[in-house]
Amino acid sequence: MKKIAITLFLVLGSLTIQSQELTWQTDMNRALEISKKSQKPLFLFFTGSDWCGWCIRLQKEVFKTPEFAKWAKDNVILVELDFPRSTPQQPEIKKQNAELQQTFAVQGYPTVWFVKGSKKDGKINLEKLGSTGYVAGGPTAWLAVADKILANKPTKTAYTTN
Repeated sequence: MKKIAITLFLVLGSLTIQSQELTWQTDMNRALEISKKSQKPLFLFFTGSDWCGWCIRLQKEVFKTPEFAKWAKDNVILVELDFPRSTPQQPEIKKQNAELQQTFAVQGYPTVWFVKGSKKDGKINLEKLGSTGYVAGGPTAWLAVADKILANKPTKTAYTTN
């Protein structure tokens, strides 16, 4: 009986951990489709995943917490726009990320842009809601900033895909 209880506990524990896993999109077209269906804004995370200390710290202190996981599932579609130094990347993702970096004038990492997107005639139109980066104070402080940004009015910009 003890073995069954322990096994059940381990299975339920692993399901809880898996349910907190977040899905980060890397393809803007796919992210836009999901955003349109869910009516949620896009969360564009510009990062240097394998070299940027502040990016790694933001991931650890905020993005990998249960509080953030719940908030993200309820509020946004996550998009990782990575600029790694040693991790290989598909050429089309590299190009897409560079174009978006230029569109949003990202000069430092981590940078998070919240946007509402639409697509018309092969162009992705993005309405900027606001941006942030690393915020000290863990998930509570970071999410307070994010909630404030999501409450703002958008400004329009365009990003063209081929």
